[in-house]
Amino acid sequence: MSTLKTASVLAFERNLDTSDAFFWQADSQNPNQKPQPIKIKEKSVRGTISNRLKKALANDPAKLDAETEKANLQTVDTASLNAENDILIAKWSCKVLPFDGKPNVCNDQDYQAALHNVINEYLQEHGVKELATRYATNIINARWLWRNRVGAESIEINIKCGDETVKIPDAIEYSLNTFENTNDSIQKVTQWIESGLNGEKFIIMYIEAKAKMGYGQEVYPSQELVLDTGNKKSKVLYQVNDKAGMHSQKIGNAIRTIDNWYPDAEFPIAVEPYGAVTTLGTAFRQPRQKQDFYSLFDNWVIKDQKPETDQQHYVMGVLIRGGVFGESGKE
Repeated sequence: MSTLKTASVLAFERNLDTSDAFFWQADSQNPNQKPQPIKIKEKSVRGTISNRLKKALANDPAKLDAETEKANLQTVDTASLNAENDILIAKWSCKVLPFDGKPNVCNDQDYQAALHNVINEYLQEHGVKELATRYATNIINARWLWRNRVGAESIEINIKCGDETVKIPDAIEYSLNTFENTNDSIQKVTQWIESGLNGEKFIIMYIEAKAKMGYGQEVYPSQELVLDTGNKKSKVLYQVNDKAGMHSQKIGNAIRTIDNWYPDAEFPIAVEPYGAVTTLGTAFRQPRQKQDFYSLFDNWVIKDQKPETDQQHYVMGVLIRGGVFGESGKE
């Protein structure tokens, strides 16, 4: 009998299919006003030299004066509410696809059978409620607004699924660091996500946030990655049809920020194979600790070494995230 090996071609599609979010604006004192789109504007500014200088420049007063006299000219994109508006409105949708343990692509039928058994065993023992609860919490607490959440006085959230609607008066009251709150609103959204992941019904949720930012205040769409080094603009913001927006990838990253099972966890991070957080320059799940996705996943499927319950949730979270997980024969 041949020894079971990881398939060289193995991929899972994502099961939480988020759309881009688009930005509108309104006035809290005029509820009958029709929301207006937020448009990206270009701004040219004359900044100062503030980057860290070489010691030869920093320690020579004359050279330092000459360096700081240089103009730091910048052309950037910016997005702000109009002077008569104080509400940021963000809308997006999330489709929940069935998670049944079948990979999108697998070139080894023996491996696929073993993988399917592992996932089915997990679903029978635990179901997807723990994961669904955490996804629901991150939708309700408006983590997905990112920097816009930090600068908001209050955030009203409306989540519609079919004929039902969940209304959250203020998302800021929900913690970003724990998943212990399981009130009726979180339970309802959890049930929707569970139904979708279990394939019980077609689930698509429509999410709307109304964040009170202040009249004329700046708001923060996604920033584009500029690969054209000759581009004269140092910051380019995401827009579609002159409307500011946020990338679906950024929304999805926030929704799957549920991993507080990594070693010495202090706060939740996005579910990633190595627990990578690029803004911190850190991988919180190091292969040498055997707590990364591939170590846990391979031991579970190939060696039948079931990890602890929390790490089982993590592994399934990575599969729901989707990705390419095959093992190349090349070193």
